[in-house]
Amino acid sequence: MASSNKKLVPEAKSALDKFKMEAASEVGVTMNDGYNGDLTSRQAGSIGGQMVKKMVEKYENDLKNNK
Repeated sequence: MASSNKKLVPEAKSALDKFKMEAASEVGVTMNDGYNGDLTSRQAGSIGGQMVKKMVEKYENDLKNNK
């Protein structure tokens, strides 16, 4: 199965970049605007994990509030 980094909603790029920077800050990883290829796998995984955690929390809160 091939994967792609193609954005499903290209207009959301700036919001996703901001979200990624916020998640990086929360886990103590310094990111730069632009190239961040010098991050370790652990740092990148921490950022991605924090993003998923926040998305799940938001979804759960939305479910709870819509009852």
